[in-house]
Amino acid sequence: MITLSHFSSVLLFATFASVVFGITQRATPKAMFRYGLYCWVLFVGSVIAASWLMWFIRR
Repeated sequence: MITLSHFSSVLLFATFASVVFGITQRATPKAMFRYGLYCWVLFVGSVIAASWLMWFIRR
């Protein structure tokens, strides 16, 4: 059985959501890839920023 950590779950969700956003929001393959990558970076960056914010609040 595979057990995912919170961070690996976020990476998995960000990957699938970004693929869907890229495919549904842009028309050309190059634009799809770039927008999907942009969304992925925003997802992962937001989670990292939020985790640091929660760490600072707790301390």
